[in-house]
Amino acid sequence: MDADIRIFINGIREKTGIDFSVYDAGGEFIAGCDNAKSTVPTDFEGVVTDKENNRTLFLIKYKSKCFIGSIQGIGATEKNYAYLIGELAENSYFKEYGLSRSDFCKAILLGETNHSQISRYMRKYSMRDMPAFVLVISVPEKHSKEVKELLNNYGSEGLDFMVRIDDGQFAFVKFVDEESNEYQSSTEYAEFLKQSVYEETGAHIRIAIGGTVKTVADLSTSFLQAMTAVRMRNAIDSRGDIHSFKEYVLIKMLEDLPKYKLNENLETLLDSGAREIFSDEEMINTAEEFLENSLNISETSRKLYLHRNTLTYRLDKIEKATGLNIRKFSDAVTFRLITILSRLVR
Repeated sequence: MDADIRIFINGIREKTGIDFSVYDAGGEFIAGCDNAKSTVPTDFEGVVTDKENNRTLFLIKYKSKCFIGSIQGIGATEKNYAYLIGELAENSYFKEYGLSRSDFCKAILLGETNHSQISRYMRKYSMRDMPAFVLVISVPEKHSKEVKELLNNYGSEGLDFMVRIDDGQFAFVKFVDEESNEYQSSTEYAEFLKQSVYEETGAHIRIAIGGTVKTVADLSTSFLQAMTAVRMRNAIDSRGDIHSFKEYVLIKMLEDLPKYKLNENLETLLDSGAREIFSDEEMINTAEEFLENSLNISETSRKLYLHRNTLTYRLDKIEKATGLNIRKFSDAVTFRLITILSRLVR
């Protein structure tokens, strides 16, 4: 990689006459006109001026790795040079190493492309610019290969596409045809995909859904939202197999609060009787299954293999200890909030 960076630096010098240096992500010198023993700070974004050392620092993304560039001087000219070099770094990689359709799709999701690159490769691969959303699909490792093949088939018509994240996760991009009423929502499509995968492969998958974005250039936002939903789902051990980013917005807001504040709110909601319930795994399991089944006693009894009377007894016990009748929507929301806070402060 160091050799490639040196070639890149020399290429930029030949084209522009600009002298600059490159440092690795840790601030250590790699190549250029600076002293080989010099270092640069790393805690900045975009382009910044280092007045103490009379230099302009900027970030460079090259071959999916981040580097730090340094130009002597701190004026407007040096700042413009910094933006120019950053742009040339990204474009040189795309031009020199023409990406396959698969690599291009992955680069879009990871936010490693700019608008001109996206336009160029969309023309090359005949991709239409339409609203779309990203599904992150978690797959049992033993079914990974067959699910991958199935998802590839679903994306084989030149529009929808699949990107492998790792052995157990795939990102699937579903484009939205606004003239079609085939699916009412992203959640409905996720339900369809989950059932189809199970019928074709026998695999039980879990799906996290990002928001619908208007253009291909914004797909990285939907992908980031879906990955956030995966993290939140795992953090609070959510029931069910399909979760949208939107349902975790409240949790994200709570997560951003200081931990002492979360503890204060939890103390307000809990008394001694409630603490006993929330430390009882069987009671929590019953309550969460009841919430997951939309407060439906018959469906919850069936899922838990419980007699209706036994389930009713447990719900009554929860109400007596906590003061929350989770058969009522408002109390169910409060109960859910307490379980979330409990897990966030662990």
